[in-house]
Amino acid sequence: MSHELLSPVEMTEADRLAIAAGPLDGIGLMRRAGEAVAAVVLARYPAAARVHVLCGPGNNGGDGYVVASLLQESGVDVAMWVSGKPRAGSDAALAAAKCPVKARPLAAFTAEKGSVIVDALYGAGLSKPLSGDGARAIGIAEEFDLPVIAVDLPSGVSGESGSILGKAFRAEATVTFARKKPGHMLLPGRELCGDVVLADIGIGDAVIAQLGVATFENVPSLWRADFPVPAVDAHKYRRGHVGVFSGGPSATGAARLSALAAARSGAGAVTVLSPANAVQVNAGHLTSIMLRKVDDSADLGEFIGARRPSSFVLGPGFGVGEKARDFTLAVLGARHGVEGLVVDADGITSFRDAPDALFGAAHRPASPALVMTPHEGEFGRLFPDIAENSALSKLAKARAAARRANAVIVYKGPDTVIAAPDGRAAINGNGAPWLATAGSGDVLAGIMAGLLAQGMPAFAAACAAVWIHAEAGSRFGPGLIAEDLPLALVPVLGELIRNRSLAPGR
Repeated sequence: MSHELLSPVEMTEADRLAIAAGPLDGIGLMRRAGEAVAAVVLARYPAAARVHVLCGPGNNGGDGYVVASLLQESGVDVAMWVSGKPRAGSDAALAAAKCPVKARPLAAFTAEKGSVIVDALYGAGLSKPLSGDGARAIGIAEEFDLPVIAVDLPSGVSGESGSILGKAFRAEATVTFARKKPGHMLLPGRELCGDVVLADIGIGDAVIAQLGVATFENVPSLWRADFPVPAVDAHKYRRGHVGVFSGGPSATGAARLSALAAARSGAGAVTVLSPANAVQVNAGHLTSIMLRKVDDSADLGEFIGARRPSSFVLGPGFGVGEKARDFTLAVLGARHGVEGLVVDADGITSFRDAPDALFGAAHRPASPALVMTPHEGEFGRLFPDIAENSALSKLAKARAAARRANAVIVYKGPDTVIAAPDGRAAINGNGAPWLATAGSGDVLAGIMAGLLAQGMPAFAAACAAVWIHAEAGSRFGPGLIAEDLPLALVPVLGELIRNRSLAPGR
């Protein structure tokens, strides 16, 4: 597996464990890292007039000394600029001692058009704003529009949060080792990394497994084992039944989008739960989706008791207020086999003045799994203190909210974070700007509910839905509107099911 994301602290521990296990020592790992970076530079810029290697005092700089040595051996015109001496006896000091390229002070750095920069200053370990000579070097790179290859992470980007510490290099490619870091995935850092090249330097999966990593890149290998594949003898209710709450007569479209997405994602039956005054409107637009009048909690209780739905969606186009709160709490209090509830949009905002009622219901024993899908504004309404804490990354905010609410939190955006109450979190990276369109989130909520209804665990269902939704939007491309998305899911789902069916053990 390679979907784990390592924090800078975890990466340091991975280095330590790999060195202890052997056969490579610290300088051996450093040589492997330098070889990987040099190979990328030679492949991408074979005609570069000169390569400027910028080295810091730590292990990132040590990688840079190896890069400079290898490039010079390959006949490249190399200039090396250093900021601080490596600690005596360190692996970086060993690499510096063996480097034949003359070291010049970073304070004197100059460059020219047509050259390339290798940024080996600080990488993922930087913990304070980049300033001084480093910031000046960034200015020169920007002035001459020079391509940058970053070692591990562009200097100035936090490996933990993806935030910019002072100034940061904008790389055309970033070569990282063993596993990606959160800073490669979270914005704004992700935009500065360019193409991320993951290099194997000898830190094996067994070493990573010892770390107990709880942060992941949201890719199919993370959740494929839980992805539902219908059995040969499946019937519609065995494939799960989803209930989607509809708004009033002028706000029914969002619920129908969610319902269609739930059906496309594999749920065997989907029912739109409509207020009486919107039944005729909904009936005029529904064919394979069922329809039922639900005006109050008593109607809802009858539906749950009679039809045994597996999951619900509440929020898209529903309206903000007491009715949304009542229905949400009623579903969370259900004892008839309801597996999960996806609360989106108006459902989230309805609890802005009563969050403890929602969180308390979600914390009750045997409560259905709660999944909430806030965008930035909705997150701030429900978790204002967490949202306003500038010391927390988006990843840390999602985790804190998930613990508080006892819910899977899907903190939406171009770098969507999915977090579970037990501390697991995933960062999505396959999104596209075409998904920024009205109704897109309603489709996402429906996919989640459809997967929940088929028995997929809540965290896995949320991760899968986010990836599938983004993949469908990316493949469709320009011109996408929300109505296109349910049908655009079909080829993506087909590939996943084929791959799942062919997986070992099935």
